[in-house]
Amino acid sequence: MADQPDKDYVDSYEDVSMFVLSDEREELLLNTQTECTFMWTTKDHEPVGVIMNFVWKDGRFWITCTRRRKRVAAVEARPKVAIAISSRGTKLASSQAVTYKGDAIVRDDRETKDWFYAALAARVRPHSEEQQAAFVEHLESPGRVVIEIVPTKRIGFD
Repeated sequence: MADQPDKDYVDSYEDVSMFVLSDEREELLLNTQTECTFMWTTKDHEPVGVIMNFVWKDGRFWITCTRRRKRVAAVEARPKVAIAISSRGTKLASSQAVTYKGDAIVRDDRETKDWFYAALAARVRPHSEEQQAAFVEHLESPGRVVIEIVPTKRIGFD
């Protein structure tokens, strides 16, 4: 019947709870996207965030920066953080997104750096082993740390 509305049509986005990101699509998003927005709070409890490359491994997020970045002292003092990832810029559907609340751990041990640098280089320079090696060399700088984010809550959207 032409005058009956389509039962799947949504004419309002006031309640977006029906737009659930499935576990399968979430895993694909986390393994496809290379950038995230990493968020923390300043000493004045102001929220701030930056776009960073990440690695998703063993149910955790891994990012890197130098210890001189203010975010390192901030997450050591206040480890409650958030990370948001969208499908924008990938070949995935453009409306997928997921945000996590979590706890940050700053790591500077050699074992973590060794596997993480190689994994990050493979994600951001996937087509050239030579470029990956150069990227790892670039990451090998004094004072660089790896921040591990352990998710505690998730909000997905598709």
